[in-house]
Amino acid sequence: MSKELLSINESIMSRLRKLYDECVVQVNEVNSLMIKIVNNDIALKHAQTIYTISLYLVKHRRTFVLESSTSNIDELFKLVENVGSYISMIQESELYAPIPEPKPYKPLNNLVDDKVITYINNPTPLCELLINSALNEGAHRTSGTLRLSIMSKALTTSNGFEGFERGSEVVAYLRAFKESSSGHWAYGSRFVDSRSLEEVGKRAAQYAVLAKNALDVTPGKYDVILSPLVVGNLMELIATMASAFYVLTGFSIFMDRKLGDKVAADSLTLADVPRDVELSSSTAFDDEGVETYDKEIIGNGVLKNLLHNCKTAAKLNTSSTGNAGWISPRPWNISLMPGDASLDEMIKEVRNGLLITNNWYTRLQNYVEGTFSTVSRDAVFYIRNGEVVGSTGRVRIADNLNKLLNNVVMIGKECYMIKWWEVTVPSKVPYLLVRDVNITKPFD
Repeated sequence: MSKELLSINESIMSRLRKLYDECVVQVNEVNSLMIKIVNNDIALKHAQTIYTISLYLVKHRRTFVLESSTSNIDELFKLVENVGSYISMIQESELYAPIPEPKPYKPLNNLVDDKVITYINNPTPLCELLINSALNEGAHRTSGTLRLSIMSKALTTSNGFEGFERGSEVVAYLRAFKESSSGHWAYGSRFVDSRSLEEVGKRAAQYAVLAKNALDVTPGKYDVILSPLVVGNLMELIATMASAFYVLTGFSIFMDRKLGDKVAADSLTLADVPRDVELSSSTAFDDEGVETYDKEIIGNGVLKNLLHNCKTAAKLNTSSTGNAGWISPRPWNISLMPGDASLDEMIKEVRNGLLITNNWYTRLQNYVEGTFSTVSRDAVFYIRNGEVVGSTGRVRIADNLNKLLNNVVMIGKECYMIKWWEVTVPSKVPYLLVRDVNITKPFD
């Protein structure tokens, strides 16, 4: 497969070299099986193979990025024929930097779990594990998704870099229902882990079963325990804001901060970990052919690094961090360093607060100030004097990211690998307890 994709790259590159000053070609192949679970049964199986071609082209400091997905390799070559007529319409890039000279990189090993290939051919045992683990905990009904993939990528640059990687991915998320209540959990990794997949069903069901004794919550300030699903969603937003491109363009809470500034609680360390092979965006090289490495974004509450490609690095007189993105640098995988607290210990610490298990509709009202809101989804538990005393309906967190980072007072000792459609960057994150979170109601 490596020879096939690299051969496609070289065929495209041979045409582009004659037309452009610099070129990068990346071809991705994804063989995947998606299974939809509805009402405790497999409702849909959808297998597909998708090829994606991505081109980065430079002519007279004008840059052009093109991407197209297709299941037919022949269509990739047709795409190349017509791109030249557009490059003259583009202004010179303010962030232009030459493609870096190729250097050796240390490859990542063991990126493919053979069990993923096995379960692509027969996913029923994993689906039954998800469903039955929820039903055994008292859920009446389940719905969710299991996705199994084998992903290959080949990267070629016009100045001689050539790289290939192949890896697996399993993503599972399940919603469990008990009467009018629901709970949700998710898992994402390169590897099939039966215990973690069983936990998806168990935790979703446990939350649904516990979400009884409905209570009304008055808007105001609460101490809030955020589940790993919520933490993954918010930390993805914060890590993405560490992209130097977003800092330069004014879409980041770090725009007015310098490296070394205090930006979070002392206990909080947030990192980009492209070389953590458990997480499914692990990679040895970025989209410019630069070797990746793990790095802290926030270390013990201090801003340690922005994420750079060669362009933003040149603009800010520093070095690439191996996070390209041809336009914007990005985090590969996110890790939040665990603390020493159990979930029970967090609950006992709360006098008047909430446990929010899931969220969606996260929106920024002001990127620089960090003003944001997000709405709870599924079970929300009301905590009084160290005990869960009931559940409540949907609530909205309407607060500030800077304040949230600084008000973290307890961090869970266990991290969970999370990926689903509200956490698109693979994340390894714990529960968090945050003081004085502003809570409103989404329908007020």
